[in-house]
Amino acid sequence: MDLLIRNATLPDGRSGVDIAMADGRIQAVGSALAVSAAQEIDAGGNLVTPPLVDAHFHMDATLSYGLPRVNSSGTLLEGIALWGELKPVLTQEALVARAMQYCDWAVARGLLAIRSHVDICDDRLLAVEALLHVKRQVAPYLDLQLVAFPQDGLLRSPSAFANLKRAIAMGVDVVGGIPHFERTMADGAESVRLLCEFAAEKGLRVDMHCDESDDPMSRHIETLAFHAQRLGLQGRVTGSHLTSMHSMDNYYVSKLLPLIREAGVAAIANPLINITLQGRHDSYPKRRGMTRVPEMLAAGIDVAFGHDCVMDPWYSLGSGDMLEVAHMGLHVAQMTGQEAMHACFLAVTETPARILGLSGYGLTPGCNADLVVLDARSTVEAIRLRAGRRYVIRRGKVISQSPAIQATLALPGRPATVDFRLHPG
Repeated sequence: MDLLIRNATLPDGRSGVDIAMADGRIQAVGSALAVSAAQEIDAGGNLVTPPLVDAHFHMDATLSYGLPRVNSSGTLLEGIALWGELKPVLTQEALVARAMQYCDWAVARGLLAIRSHVDICDDRLLAVEALLHVKRQVAPYLDLQLVAFPQDGLLRSPSAFANLKRAIAMGVDVVGGIPHFERTMADGAESVRLLCEFAAEKGLRVDMHCDESDDPMSRHIETLAFHAQRLGLQGRVTGSHLTSMHSMDNYYVSKLLPLIREAGVAAIANPLINITLQGRHDSYPKRRGMTRVPEMLAAGIDVAFGHDCVMDPWYSLGSGDMLEVAHMGLHVAQMTGQEAMHACFLAVTETPARILGLSGYGLTPGCNADLVVLDARSTVEAIRLRAGRRYVIRRGKVISQSPAIQATLALPGRPATVDFRLHPG
């Protein structure tokens, strides 16, 4: 074997597990495996999980905070306007440099798969070219899936649909949209129809920014679910944000959730950004803004969390840590039961991997040998601590490692070091 991890705890709670890897794949999983390897890691009872996955990000804008100015209001609409100011002065070199730096951060955080939306409303398609280059560069260690995103509106921007088709022909993976940003509700619905029909024709996945609004009458997710079912796109369509659902009345949502489930449409919430940008027009009480995650999970809908933004026109913070995203999602959705907290961990690992259609993802023999050893004993503890990533493994090779975080104390009658993990007994 190339690599053997011993004494691991798995996300499903099994402990004392060994994982043997060779030729870039997991070869065996079990207790006290009678094998040897060129490299052996003792997990020491720590959690070993498949990589973290970000289902919704904007890599073309990342790390551009302060360019050309700071979003003084902190609102979504000023962020969009600011991005419009920045686009004409973007260079491919700067886009690539910032994206590559972010990918370095991601690997160090155990984040090895990202779905990034890329703006196609610039006729130069500069960002598309830049991120396709980055995708090729990082392919040995990070899966980057790109969404053709008409930031200025498919119908509102005269060349957007032609640009979207060009981006797909260049190698962009997924069809995106933003129906609530069209000039009218009718135009929004028409954009959904056009984009879903194009995706069905090309055999592509769909991921739309959908109803990222506090307006309860923004109901494009219903249209998206309708066309997903009409065109046989079940399992290939995602609605991102869905924040208007936070403001909808319960009767309408009780009708909407079964439609989404029957259409096989997945949902992506972006806790850090939704809680920051939504409810800006409220006085008090202020709406949280994030979509109805517990209700969608209860209805059998796949729900993932995305980071969305890191240090860009919309969000001045962030570091590529999907456990921070899960931590915020847990709090905003008040998902504090044990099963609910575990579901928040799955929302940044297994569920987004399924939504992205990642092949070879998992912890069973035959899966890709892509793993993260976390400095925690369970999925809940990993979220609580935003646990350190002791080892990040790609195709059976360690590509990042970090020391355990430990403080040295000088307290009378107390241990010399402090361990924030809880040990049985």
